[in-house]
Order: sequence, then C-alpha cells, then structure tokens
Amino acid sequence: MKVIRARNVNDALLLGIDLFNDDTSYRVQESRNGTTYEALEPVTTVYSKPCERVCLLKARDANPFFHYIESLWMLAGRKDLKPLTYFVKSMEDFSDDGETLWGAYGWRWKSYFHKNQIDMVYRMLKENPEDRRAVLQMWDANKDLNRNGKDVPCNTNIYFKVREDKLNMTVCNRSNDMLWGAYGANVVHMSVLQEYLAALLDIEVGTYRQVSDSFHVYLNPVWDKVKDIEIDVYTYQHIKNPYDTLNNYKHILLFNEPDSLEWDLSRFFNIHPNDFPSYTDGWANAGVSDIAVPMMLAFASYKDKNYESAYEHIDNIKALDWRMACFEWVRKRDKTIINNADGGQNL
Repeated sequence: MKVIRARNVNDALLLGIDLFNDDTSYRVQESRNGTTYEALEPVTTVYSKPCERVCLLKARDANPFFHYIESLWMLAGRKDLKPLTYFVKSMEDFSDDGETLWGAYGWRWKSYFHKNQIDMVYRMLKENPEDRRAVLQMWDANKDLNRNGKDVPCNTNIYFKVREDKLNMTVCNRSNDMLWGAYGANVVHMSVLQEYLAALLDIEVGTYRQVSDSFHVYLNPVWDKVKDIEIDVYTYQHIKNPYDTLNNYKHILLFNEPDSLEWDLSRFFNIHPNDFPSYTDGWANAGVSDIAVPMMLAFASYKDKNYESAYEHIDNIKALDWRMACFEWVRKRDKTIINNADGGQNL
C-alpha cells in the first residue's frame, strides 16, 4: 500500500500529482466515467493537520463555497439537491430523481439506517474513550451492492478512536478520484465531521487517515491544469506550504457551541439564499456565523455579477484560509478583470 504523509491537503495534492507523474506507479484504467490513471495499489493519505482543509493551490481552482456549504449540508443530515445545485448545477447529473442524492453521506449518517449514527458514536466515545467499536456506516450492502443508479457511496465507513485526548479518524473509500474526491471534497467534508465530533467530546482533533482502494485521476482538463506543478519529492520539505503564506493564520473553531448546531443548520438551510442579509445575527456557532453566512452573501452577489459586493462579503469571512480561497475563486471569474486588458486594477 502506498502511504502519502501530509501536513494538509496542499501537501497531499502535490505528492499525489507526483505519484501520477511517475508512469511506474499507475495503470491506464477504463471506467464508467471515462479513462483514468489508477494507482497500482491502494493509497492511504495521512493528514497531521486535518483542519488545514482548504486547497489554496491556484491551479486546482476548487470551488470553496460549494465544498464548505456541502460539509454543513452533510452535518444537517440532508439529501435534497437544491442547496447544492445553487453552487454547482451539475450535481443534478448524480441524481436519479432530479431532487435527491441516493448516496448522500449526511443522510446516511443521521437517518438512512433509522438511527443517528453521529450521536451514537459521540455517546459511545463519551462513555468509554478507549472504545474501538465507534464505526460510522455509509454503505448498505442490501441496496447498494449491484445497484443500477447514478450515485452510490464512494466512502463506505469511518472509524473513530480517542488516543491521548485527541479524536483520530480513518475513512475507507472504495473509489477515490484524487482531484474531485480525495483532495477536493472528501478532505473538507470528513475533516469537518471530525472537528464536530471532537467539539462534542470536548477534545482536540487528531490524525485523519483516508484509505482509498481505487485511487485515480480522470484524464480531463482539470488534470491537465495541475499535472505540471513541479515537485521534487526528495526536497519537498523545502517547498513552502500555502498555509505558511497566510499572515497571522489561526484556525477558527467551527463549533464553539456544538450542542446548538442542529438548530443553526435547520435555520440555515431553511433561509432562501437571497434572504441572508436579514439573518446575519443570532447564530450559535462560528462556523455558521463567521464563515457560512458571509459565504452565502458573497456567492449571491457573485451570481448577480456584483463583484464589488462579493468582495465586501468575502472580507467578512473570519477564517483566513476560506477567505483567501473564496477571494481567489471569485477573482478568477470576475468579468471586470477578465475584460480589462490591464487585469486586476480594481483589486
């Protein structure tokens, strides 16, 4: 098994790119979604600082609004498409009925199996921190095995254990696209879940391990954009991590009132995106009030092509990593810059 040891997602992505730039490390493998490079063996990614979850490498150009709001959508236990297609319309392509996602992780965590697995894991570890049976299940062999549908869970189960007063997490994945899955959406969604459970348990976040059985990249324009990022794996420790370029960076605890998150998320996802200017106050958790709400306001302005307003709302995102990612993502699409031959003078 190949092990990628990384401080955060930015480290992991560069090392993953290096893996697929070595033609002795992968095979060309066809799939139902197109041609891939597939690693010759399963890949485990070990994150020592999983809360540094934002990909700040500009060549990747991940949608930070979508990734973060989707992580809250999961914690809310939802499966409805509408909150996601507001950010990425193509999410409809993964739905069988045009309204829901069959493999929605949050729905499976909280209600699909007729129990709230997150609450059960919390209670188990609260009662016995040494417990090794805290397993969160997403895969349903009765209905997912050989299912003819557009969406079945790629992540199948999650193991939690407490060691040295830190919550460690291992995620198992049957099929993991490096760019869109492992080092795109998964690292955000799963580390946010880990941080939430750690907050409930009132302990620190520990190590996050992602075990990917089929670890691959699709041969598409995104891969073409990132594959030429140069990296010498033997001198990698001398390359500056993007988080080290963020002046005075300090991680903002997302869940300072974790017992109130259910209320926060119920309220959040029942507000129409255009109505958020009236709901900037009254939130319990910083991950909602200081990140998600200004993100919603900024994205609404972006969709209206009001870029100046979008930047103003982005400035109100208190998490520096998310603020920087949102700024760069909007800036790349800012028509006032793209149409300006000099570029970027208004920034």
